[in-house]
Amino acid sequence: MSRRIKRALPKSGARAERPKNARHDRSRQDKDRVQSERASAHRPHAKPPRFAEPRREKPAPAAPVKAAAELPLPTKVQTVAVTADEDNMRVDRFLEARFPGLSFSHIQRIVRKGELRVDGKRADSKDRLQEGQSVRIPPLRLDTPKAPGALSEAQSKTLAALKEMTLFEDADVLVLNKPAGLAVQGGSGTTRHIDQMLEVMRDAKGQKPRLVHRIDKETSGCLLVAKTRFAATHLTGAFRSRSARKIYWALVAGVPKPKQGRISTYLAKEESDDDTIMRIAAHGDEGASHAVTYYAVVETAAQKLAWVSLKPVTGRTHQLRAHMAHIGHAIVGDPKYFNRENWELPGGLQNRLHLLARRIVIPHPRGGVIDVSAPLPPHMQQSWNLLGLDTSRFDPIENAPEE
Repeated sequence: MSRRIKRALPKSGARAERPKNARHDRSRQDKDRVQSERASAHRPHAKPPRFAEPRREKPAPAAPVKAAAELPLPTKVQTVAVTADEDNMRVDRFLEARFPGLSFSHIQRIVRKGELRVDGKRADSKDRLQEGQSVRIPPLRLDTPKAPGALSEAQSKTLAALKEMTLFEDADVLVLNKPAGLAVQGGSGTTRHIDQMLEVMRDAKGQKPRLVHRIDKETSGCLLVAKTRFAATHLTGAFRSRSARKIYWALVAGVPKPKQGRISTYLAKEESDDDTIMRIAAHGDEGASHAVTYYAVVETAAQKLAWVSLKPVTGRTHQLRAHMAHIGHAIVGDPKYFNRENWELPGGLQNRLHLLARRIVIPHPRGGVIDVSAPLPPHMQQSWNLLGLDTSRFDPIENAPEE
């Protein structure tokens, strides 16, 4: 160090005035200091030399991190304005986006009780909001989402089950092959369903994937899910504009004539103590909605059964099941709409709904097209094998009008 200092010092008269033995004394002091530091380094529990390293500023103490349960909850009534990004968003999706930890059941409860108000009026969870509207939000009880990676054993199994169902996935979109018997959403007596299973896929911001459409519990096949709010907006828009194309496969009783056709009716919900079905209604009936389906016979098994391809133009509840029953060719295994007398199920076929959401084609939110097909579920594959039906046959519904 004395040499570096020596070079750095400018030549000046001041140096000439220093004592002759100054350099010798300085060198000896440096040598003694180094020996002392080395000795102290080998002594256990010795304190480090005072000037062994440059002095460092002590880092400011980090602010204490509150546990997830201690995060402030919205315990007071809030009134918020709908932003441009939230325009045309459903009420339930709006709450889910604003408060990621809010459970589906809690959302439904506060909306049903009228605790949530839009511009001072009661709202339904499916109502769509407009930019600038005022939303009154009551005190909420949040289920704080767990940090990523902190999944329990049961949640890990749920995530593995979803991965096993996956037909297509990217950063924005997920297409699942929903098995028959698994509900899409919760209801009376339903504890396990797709919407609940998606809780394990919440991202770092607490946002979980959103259902874009629904299929019946006993129907298997393609189910579209949006992983981001951006994707949800574009995909639901594609369904509203009818730019999404869905194709279903069904096994029906008898052979429809003509073998290709269009079914156009009005459907209305009919509720009883035991069941709820969709009945054929007249234009103008209360709750009646127009429903249009194209169908085409792909292959037959004698005159007893037919493999039919279906393309719904509209998306009414039980539309395909009600329409096929309406033309006298109910879907095999349908517990709600199959009521043909003296009709016996051919040997070897399972008495389960033979309806598959075979294919979905929809514009991708970021460009291009999503085109995904689902395989036959086990009970339908068994029927196809027994009847000698060939899944590779040409599907004439492909060229049906889009309307």
